[in-house]
Amino acid sequence: MTSITREPDGTGDVSGAGKYPSRFRASGVKARHLRAHVLVVGWLGLALTAVGAQEVLPVARWLAVHMFLLGAVTTAILIWSEHFAVALLHAKIPDERWSTTRLATANLAVAGLLIGVWEATPVLTAVSAVLLVATAAAHLVVLVRLGRGALNGRLKTIVSYYRVATAALIAGAVLGWLLATGGAGGPDRYAGLRLAHMHVTLLGWIGLPVLGTLFMLWPTVLGVRMKDRTTKVSRRVLWLTGSGLLVAVTALALGWRWPAVAGLALYVEGAALAVHLLIRTVRGNRPVSAAAAWMLAAAVCWLLIAVAADLAWLAARPLAAAQTGIDALLPVLLIGFVAQVLFGALTYLLPVVLSSGPKDRAAVRALLERGWLPRLVALNTGVALAALPLPGPAATTGLLLAALAGAAFLALAVPVLLRSGRGASPDAGVNSASRRPALWGTAAGIVLTVLAVLVANSGGDPGGPAVASGAGGGAATATRTVDVTLAGMRVRPARIEVTAGTAVRLEITNADAQRHDLKVEDGPSTPMLGKGDSHTLDLGTLTEDREAWCTLPGHRAAGMTMDIVVQDTAPGGTTGHAAGHDGHTTAAPSAGLDLSADFSRGWQARDADLAPAPGGTVHRAELRAAHTTVEVAPGVKQQMWTFGGTAPGPTLRGKVGDVFEVTLVNDDHGMGHGIDFHAGALAPDKPMRTLDPGERLVYRFRAEKAGAWLYHCSTSPMLQHIGNGMYGAVIIDPPGLKKADHEYVLVSSELYLGTPGSTAQVTKMRQNTPDAWAFNGVANQYAQQPLKVKTGERARFWVVAAGPSDGIAFHVVGTVFDTVYKEGAYLLKPGDPGGAQVLDLAPAQGGFVETTFPEAGHYAFVDHDMRHAESGAHGMVEVSK
Repeated sequence: MTSITREPDGTGDVSGAGKYPSRFRASGVKARHLRAHVLVVGWLGLALTAVGAQEVLPVARWLAVHMFLLGAVTTAILIWSEHFAVALLHAKIPDERWSTTRLATANLAVAGLLIGVWEATPVLTAVSAVLLVATAAAHLVVLVRLGRGALNGRLKTIVSYYRVATAALIAGAVLGWLLATGGAGGPDRYAGLRLAHMHVTLLGWIGLPVLGTLFMLWPTVLGVRMKDRTTKVSRRVLWLTGSGLLVAVTALALGWRWPAVAGLALYVEGAALAVHLLIRTVRGNRPVSAAAAWMLAAAVCWLLIAVAADLAWLAARPLAAAQTGIDALLPVLLIGFVAQVLFGALTYLLPVVLSSGPKDRAAVRALLERGWLPRLVALNTGVALAALPLPGPAATTGLLLAALAGAAFLALAVPVLLRSGRGASPDAGVNSASRRPALWGTAAGIVLTVLAVLVANSGGDPGGPAVASGAGGGAATATRTVDVTLAGMRVRPARIEVTAGTAVRLEITNADAQRHDLKVEDGPSTPMLGKGDSHTLDLGTLTEDREAWCTLPGHRAAGMTMDIVVQDTAPGGTTGHAAGHDGHTTAAPSAGLDLSADFSRGWQARDADLAPAPGGTVHRAELRAAHTTVEVAPGVKQQMWTFGGTAPGPTLRGKVGDVFEVTLVNDDHGMGHGIDFHAGALAPDKPMRTLDPGERLVYRFRAEKAGAWLYHCSTSPMLQHIGNGMYGAVIIDPPGLKKADHEYVLVSSELYLGTPGSTAQVTKMRQNTPDAWAFNGVANQYAQQPLKVKTGERARFWVVAAGPSDGIAFHVVGTVFDTVYKEGAYLLKPGDPGGAQVLDLAPAQGGFVETTFPEAGHYAFVDHDMRHAESGAHGMVEVSK
């Protein structure tokens, strides 16, 4: 075993190669520690203040968490990782000015992030995130350079923990920026990125430095010899936890659950190995600081419990549902582990770096340890009450106990810092006095900045009635009650239209596993709502448009918004809604789509099943061109130009050599239409001519070639006619086509809302900025009414890209295609050694793919252009046993 030679600064010689350097007692280093720990205590105080403001300010919970982690804990890790790296590597102390600059920049970046995210200011958020990443990168460079040319003690591996953790901070900052600015994409991707952000921050940036430091700090606190195998174990633990975290975070960000479980299992194994060594280090003699020892021990126990529970929860549930379990573990990780290890470490280390001698150190330690046992019991009891599935009052009581324990530590730490500030060193003199205003000015600046955010955004009564500014002073002509649901990172309905002077009441329910709230512009807001919680907001009489949104950082940018539009007359030309409920709203043409909303009552998805080719060699059909009102997205009805009353029109099917006689009748009283069947070869002059209203023609063609063919209106401008629904599919079977258990036809297209032919709609078409993308004419329809097959059954998907401007990359998640047929030719057949993942089609192209589903479950099919998939080109295959 290696002995530890305890020096006056109390950290000991951890390398066994001489005495620990006493240079950390220099006044400059000491003063920097003092400044840093004033910031740590300041951030802790602000975090506790934010915790108490949750009833007034729903976002205060987020502020409290990030003030604590990004403010207090990050400051502590930055200062102590550099301190221990110098000691463990026997390296030269870095230039104090640069160290102080990095610390100040980090705190400035944190303050900017807090303000930028809450105020929904993307530029400030981005600049602050870049600043934090730059600071972390500079810190990483310092940690790397310290190892060059240094003597390198036995435990130099611990410095590698700090380097890996700093890389985790950079990753966490980037992920946090994506979440805060809406770059996370749809609800499914948001869940994965949020989990990745939480894991890389809590287990990487915070967990790794703690585990690494404990290899050295734990024996020192206990006053015992370090185990001989500590160096070997520390290397193995770093490999397990570092590689496991890399796998888990990458997999979570990509939405891969099982690789994430495997990575997290490696992390758990590494943490357990470290805890096992720490337990074996314990001896019966009295520790140097009993308070610090018990706090550190309890913190490590909570870490092991949390990561084990996290692993079990993630293995049992999909990522979106797993967020609930991880959120339930936050009190364990934030309070039981992070806060407690911070309190324990500072209880031991503050006397070391801020005292001037043995007697002074003993006095400081006695002050910090005052009442430590009741504080220890209160904090850990509070964590248990908050984490266990007990009734609401138990959780509230637990958080209160933990907050009181934290406040008690602050009450003891502040006098220590004030005392050290008055006498940081025997020769502080003018130098110390000149730094004190800057020290307190920095701390006061942070306090005022964050309090300004709290006050400026408290937003009035969180749940009481309010009259929006601009409301009339008289009685409302009508009262409108709207049922509002929060779920899937969306507010449903996404748009409400009311008549000017209408009094509006919102009945809000959170149907999501995540907590949400709803804030109305210049009006009231709900408290934070858990799953199933409801709240009523009375908006008063409205005469101006309003926006409402979820105030949790990143949720507004991700799409959790609702528009309340005030019109001179009621929607549809009526005079207002008498008191009653309106739980469903038809969006105006310019409104953003809420694809998670419900379709109208009685709506049915278009049948995607493709019937076999009929018998005979001549197939006759009649298509009538007409304007038809169609529900093109959940709750959104639109006038479409159609063949046969549907968009797309009816699917025709036959075999090579069959003849099709299609009678086209123009029932549209306002414009001409024609038709073009790509499956036939003939001069277009007569059969594709434009028919005036009331005219008809017989379009006759022979299908000489197999394939999945498009038909569409042949009248100019074709961009508008196809873009408004005048298209369909003709399927001509390849010779020898084998029977499949299921055949589906999916016609992909763009969806342009608005009055057909209007300037606004045509502009969107020309700029290729559709409101949504769709399969078979209706955005998201097969996500709500999935296609159904059984395991082992062969499914054939015929796909035609109708455009008018975009093609498709058709993909079924969780499967591999063993058959690909595109534009009249097989690219892949069963028995070939290869497989395919996508059927890529340009506009007007067609083909089919085949696959079998290996096990029961839900298999999404998408256009793998994710902008399309997340905007309606998304469906589901429900596979049963």
